[in-house]
Amino acid sequence: MEELSKQYDPKLVEEKIYRFWEESGFFNPDKLPKTHKKPYTIVIPPPNVTGELHMGHALNSVIQDVLIRSKRMQGFRTLWLPGTDHAGIATQNVVEKKLRKEGRSRFDLGKEEFIKEVWKWKEEYGNKILNQLKKLGCSCDWSRTRFTMDENYGQAVKESFLYYYKKGLLYKGKKVVNWCPRCQTSLSDLELEYEEEKGSLWYIKYPLEEGSITVATTRPETMLGDTAVAVNPKDKRYQKLVGKKAILPIINKEIPIIADNLIDSEFGTGALKVTPAHDSTDYEIGQRNKLETIQVINERGKMINVPERYQGLGILEAREKIVEELKTLGALEKIEDYSHQVPKCYRCNTTIELIPSLQWFLKMKELAKIAEKPVRSGKIKFHPESFKKPYLDWLGNIKDWCVSRQIWWGHKIPIEGENDVLDTWFSSALWPFATLGWPQKTNDLKEFYPTAVLSTARDILNLWVTRMIFSGMEFMKETPFKDVIIHATVLTKDGRRMSKSLGTGINPMDLIERYGADATRFGVAYQIMGGQDIKFVEDNILMGKKFCNKIWNASRFVLSQLGDSVLDLEFKKEKLTASDKKILQALSKTSKSVTKDIEAFDFGKATHSLYDFFWHDFCDICIEESKKQPDEKTKKILLSTLLSSLKLLHPFIPFVTEEIYQKLPIKNKKISLMIEEWPKL
Repeated sequence: MEELSKQYDPKLVEEKIYRFWEESGFFNPDKLPKTHKKPYTIVIPPPNVTGELHMGHALNSVIQDVLIRSKRMQGFRTLWLPGTDHAGIATQNVVEKKLRKEGRSRFDLGKEEFIKEVWKWKEEYGNKILNQLKKLGCSCDWSRTRFTMDENYGQAVKESFLYYYKKGLLYKGKKVVNWCPRCQTSLSDLELEYEEEKGSLWYIKYPLEEGSITVATTRPETMLGDTAVAVNPKDKRYQKLVGKKAILPIINKEIPIIADNLIDSEFGTGALKVTPAHDSTDYEIGQRNKLETIQVINERGKMINVPERYQGLGILEAREKIVEELKTLGALEKIEDYSHQVPKCYRCNTTIELIPSLQWFLKMKELAKIAEKPVRSGKIKFHPESFKKPYLDWLGNIKDWCVSRQIWWGHKIPIEGENDVLDTWFSSALWPFATLGWPQKTNDLKEFYPTAVLSTARDILNLWVTRMIFSGMEFMKETPFKDVIIHATVLTKDGRRMSKSLGTGINPMDLIERYGADATRFGVAYQIMGGQDIKFVEDNILMGKKFCNKIWNASRFVLSQLGDSVLDLEFKKEKLTASDKKILQALSKTSKSVTKDIEAFDFGKATHSLYDFFWHDFCDICIEESKKQPDEKTKKILLSTLLSSLKLLHPFIPFVTEEIYQKLPIKNKKISLMIEEWPKL
């Protein structure tokens, strides 16, 4: 009998075992034994092609792999479908940075050559994160790897666009949109990040026929595009002024004083300037009150349609000069310090401008109702359930979705003469079925859709989850999944956001290098205890390493008791001793609880149960008791309990359990622990 080495060294095991798994073909549902009948599908939330593995990815990947590996052992025909997202703006930025280092820009290359450069970059670096997932032990079917810019996937995107267009849900119109002056593209509300900035609140007097009305603003430079002053209709201070005219300082133009329920009476003076071209709330007020929309900031963040002395100035320079002119005119009442949330581009961190722009929009009212229905009925369940409310709240207040982007890398809008590309999330909304071959009626689509579970982060609940749900209902007439796990966010030990740029990030690959993939997986899973934040503690990874060593050493002891015999693991229950019965009862209890916990997505609870059972019940009690009764039956119970333990542990720590399993001297052993039968309950 081949012996286990004295110490477990993950570096000697993991690469060898992963290669063995890939060669076995069992990641591919088509190559699983015939006992695997029911399909069980998970599609990976596709990481950006620019991405590298971070702790959030590691956590989510462990969750998905635990589900896939346990279901595979339970006889399901499992498919965990991997892939990457083309990440339009992010990828274009990465390649543009590379070109800048070479002293070139995308405009030097032209669109066609630039796209070639992006593809070249993708081929060289785009699969980095998928290779890192392999290091983590993820049992994805790599033969089905998808990319959102693959030709077949592109057909799905085109089909969906034309479907919405013919149905009258897609339209082109000029509206105020979020605009990134650096990326030179529109963005949806969900693609913005907000940073608190210390600024000022300027109080500006707008002359009336008698006296003046003072408005408060954080952006005096936009006043050159004001077309009204607005107050809340319930604000008694201003009710007599509604319908009268105010004079816009500097421009000396009459503008109406209007009443609108969107005005917050508590902000500033309760009277607000209305600039429909440069604020989404103002735009809504302007549409409702038929106000003129005057654009005074262009796509490059420069002043336009303003007096010549301000023409072409940058925003901050214009602000400074306008404030000085207001002081000179005696129109500036006061300035207060004011901190507020400023929208930033989620890719380059440039301050967002709101400007009128001709864009493609998807009507969301009808689609929102479609997305609400399966969640309200319980056909789709959120875990934790608390995410059901924000999901429904967002759909209840939804606006039309701006789906066009003014960048070069992405899915071109399939309308003649249209150079824009589609929002990345438009294509990723199709992920659960486009990856399976839709719009073609493929065998994969028939067999593996709908998927079983989606596990994802809370920050893309509306960006992605809602859009996949209405897309699945619209194109497949079936929900894309039954359960949505919103996994915890991994924070630093002291509760700060993990960020590579802030120097607070932890690289999972470093943990794998130091402790091994199993220790990393177990230590991560051990911390999933139901909360929505995990304050990551590396001590748990070290604990995982010690646990793997404990399993290894316990297995060495069991194997040392067996000699050269190959056992069938059958034993007569009526001849069991009290200690035999005790360990078998503890094993049965653990099998039931771990199975139940995995089904309920309580992964932390399952790992705690496994740890306690193996370390205390099996090692501290069973193994010690076995030394007092070293007979054939005891050997069988030891080996049988070890085998069941390895099966239960395998989804969490697959490498060490597989390596030990390969050495077990048992009859009718499978090729791999991956396809062993899950312990019977």
